[in-house]
Amino acid sequence: TNSFSMESLINKTARIGGILYLLIIIAGVLGGMVRSQLVLPDDLTATAKNLLASESLWRASIAGDLIMHICDIPLILILYILLRPVNRNLALLAVLFNVVQTIVLVVNKLNLVTALFPLGGALYLNAFQPQQLHVMAYLAIKAHGYGLGVGLIFFGIECLIVGYLIVRSGYLPKILGILMQVAGLCYLTNSFALLLAPAVSDVIFPAILIPAFIAELSLALWLLLKGVNTLKWEERNGLRAYSGFFAGA
Repeated sequence: TNSFSMESLINKTARIGGILYLLIIIAGVLGGMVRSQLVLPDDLTATAKNLLASESLWRASIAGDLIMHICDIPLILILYILLRPVNRNLALLAVLFNVVQTIVLVVNKLNLVTALFPLGGALYLNAFQPQQLHVMAYLAIKAHGYGLGVGLIFFGIECLIVGYLIVRSGYLPKILGILMQVAGLCYLTNSFALLLAPAVSDVIFPAILIPAFIAELSLALWLLLKGVNTLKWEERNGLRAYSGFFAGA
């Protein structure tokens, strides 16, 4: 009975993690699609008109991103619970990198809100020409892109650590760990290219992030559909009392 209860708790935790990860992926893809449709880097006036015409959609995409980051928090805890039997200190290090990433990305959403301010029609904006206001709005959006790149540096390192822990775990497939390490390298390459060589970034994006999408989707689906090998998880955990997502501290 205890063994069944342990398996039930661990895999309930894993499956909640899978659901959260899928929600994060879906929200991230939808938010990116909205921005790609409304933002036209070569036509700032058209971008401004798109934002004004679809302000509710723009605001909804920001809210969706914030919901995504709300989901990040319990997922960070779940990944720690699942991976700490391999190496508690490295699992905690992954948590720290992931928390920094989430904080940076949450604060970065203010840039998307700021993009609406120059287009709001307030009286003080009469001091600027329409074209200047369009540029101000676009600069806020561009700043968001760089903020995203900075946040993903920390996430890339987290992916490398999580991938290593999965490879060493014995209770999750090694291929998932390898894919997550590839994802980490892709995130790091994309972000540092954006900061150091924007022209290179324009060439490699978004193709550079396809392996990352495959890796994260694979991990999310595995956690949701398969969970972990409970017996091997117990062995790595040293049969310590389980203090997981449901069981408490």
